[in-house]
Amino acid sequence: QVQLVESGGGLVQAGGSLRLSCLASGRTFSRYAMGWFRQAPGQEREFVAAITWSASNTYYTDSVKGRFTISRDNAKNTIYLQMSGLKPEDTAVYYCATGFLTAAVFKGTNWGQGTQVTVSS
Repeated sequence: QVQLVESGGGLVQAGGSLRLSCLASGRTFSRYAMGWFRQAPGQEREFVAAITWSASNTYYTDSVKGRFTISRDNAKNTIYLQMSGLKPEDTAVYYCATGFLTAAVFKGTNWGQGTQVTVSS
């Protein structure tokens, strides 16, 4: 199976920036689409961003468009989520996932343990 480990979470002030990383190991020869989800306390897990294996296409939920950028480095088996203009409502546990895209909708099938992002007002 694929093991995913997120890092880069922490505390940041509103308007600040943060970069999350997700390192994948095991079966990394597979051409997975990958993405990020997040879950705030008392909320359902929501999709944030996804990227194809070739990085030729990226997808974002409306609330983060223009502020977050997803990227990947297949040589390092790593994906990133560069977050800028952070808002308190971005506070959540962020999870990376491998999965697949169907009609531009990302379905996660393997998940990391998450990294906490807290944005203070």
